[in-house]
Amino acid sequence: MHTPASVPTPFPSAPSAAAAGQGTLHEIWVHPIKSCAGIAVPQARLLATGLQWDRHWMLVDSAGRFVTQRTHPRMAWLDPALSDTALTVTARHAPELGAVSVALDAPEAALARRAVQVWKSQLPACDEGDEVATWFSAALGTAVRLVRFDPDQRRACSAEWLGGDTAHTEFADGFPLLVTTDSSLPVLNARLQAAGAAPVDMRRFRPNLVLSGFDAHAEDRMQSLTLDGDAVHLRPVKPCTRCPIPDIDPDTAQLGQAVRTALKAYRADARLNGALTFGQNAIVTAGEGTLLRVGMPVQAAWS
Repeated sequence: MHTPASVPTPFPSAPSAAAAGQGTLHEIWVHPIKSCAGIAVPQARLLATGLQWDRHWMLVDSAGRFVTQRTHPRMAWLDPALSDTALTVTARHAPELGAVSVALDAPEAALARRAVQVWKSQLPACDEGDEVATWFSAALGTAVRLVRFDPDQRRACSAEWLGGDTAHTEFADGFPLLVTTDSSLPVLNARLQAAGAAPVDMRRFRPNLVLSGFDAHAEDRMQSLTLDGDAVHLRPVKPCTRCPIPDIDPDTAQLGQAVRTALKAYRADARLNGALTFGQNAIVTAGEGTLLRVGMPVQAAWS
């Protein structure tokens, strides 16, 4: 691929000694409803499509198009909670609404199907009903409906990035998992503070797996990841390009510009025509059904 002379290539070609060897799984994040708040969990079941319940639900408008914080930043204030039996959501900015719940094991056959669109994918999804739609519409001040992924569907990942593999996901932007390193955040925060901006936390980047024990942005150079001995194999396949969502404060739902301004100075990726990247999208190549746990050893192989 041609690298434009005007676009810096900020990524070293090889890991340092600090990045080599074994790290650990530092954090696990599940985002049950696409673009709503996430949940840091001690463990999560790994499926071929990613973590169980991650981006399993999505809000759509009257035309069935997916809704995100890009146009509705107050989605950051919709807090999900998972029990053994239900997904429950509360609205930080509207406590008077109480909570709304949907059963995890609701029989999909009993739910109406609705045609939905997420990016270029068009597929039927299971509608969670009028009462749930009324709650979310009141919380966001616009007409939306909650849909869950139809288990009879397969949403394929872009073959362009898979190198001959096949993978599918649910309502994630494009791939089953998003992987980051905890050491990446202090680098960004040092730049933010040097510019007079406040530091940010990892919620801004909505990862699934946060690794420790590796250099900042070491995931850019990882060919594969092995967890739980040799049981789980993940393959980073595509850098995660960043839209304005990392500039939305998850506590205030206010949009700024400091994060993207800071990233422009050192995270313009020549492989993606200078797009700003933070983290790597990954696919599952082995280990479906494994329970991932915080603290689990992680071994990286380098490209």
